[in-house]
Amino acid sequence: QAMMKTMSSGNCTLNVPAKNSYRMVVLGASRVGKSSIVSRFLNGRFEDQYTPTIEDFHRKVYNIRGDMYQLDILDTSGNHPFPAMRRLSILTGDVFILVFSLDNRESFDEVKRLQKQILEVKSCLKNKTKESADLPMVICGNKNDHSEIYRKVRSDEGENLVSSDENCAYFEVSAKKNTNVDEMFYVLFSMAKLPHEMSPALHRKISIQYGDTFQQKSFRMRRVKDMDAYGMISPFARRPSVNSDLKYIKSKVLREGQSREREKCAIQ
Repeated sequence: QAMMKTMSSGNCTLNVPAKNSYRMVVLGASRVGKSSIVSRFLNGRFEDQYTPTIEDFHRKVYNIRGDMYQLDILDTSGNHPFPAMRRLSILTGDVFILVFSLDNRESFDEVKRLQKQILEVKSCLKNKTKESADLPMVICGNKNDHSEIYRKVRSDEGENLVSSDENCAYFEVSAKKNTNVDEMFYVLFSMAKLPHEMSPALHRKISIQYGDTFQQKSFRMRRVKDMDAYGMISPFARRPSVNSDLKYIKSKVLREGQSREREKCAIQ
């Protein structure tokens, strides 16, 4: 019997197969627009007021042609005060968005460091679990609505970071103007071999009041006859505990039958 993840949403409980549950990790320096991109994805809104992120966790569930999917979104701090937590976030991530600001050279340098760290950390895990080498990642240059005179990073520099990896793409976006944001998510999900209906513009957004019937294969909305993909934000989602994440990583290693003493995968 397939493993299931149970997610409570309001008064309803949604059961999502573990194989259909994914985590998207958003990384980058401070004040580059990570949370604005996440807000565009979840709500289609842009917040003008800047609030520093310590760590935000969001969850969106989908009914796509009768099958349930879950996407957890980890919006990380740009200050990364706890390096071990950052490494754990990377280890548990399935898809990654690395964000820098086109008018900030230091934030681009930070993305280069993050890309290298992700490849190193995931390579460590891959060697232990024999997972696929595919690592879907988008490098995202935000604030392309600003005048070119403020640009500090050339387009070809961003493209060079992804040129040797078919599972990595580069986009220049504007979270404020909503430029290229939908396209960026579409490509990311395609690289990850996830349903393209997870993209913001390709599913019907459903409110929590429909939660009780959301997981039924017969779920349909009268007003939308030609669309069979729906998404709903969980309003009460909480980040799994550090202990849960560590158990998750440990189980992935043990599933491969590696019962011998294992060397540390650099969570320290």
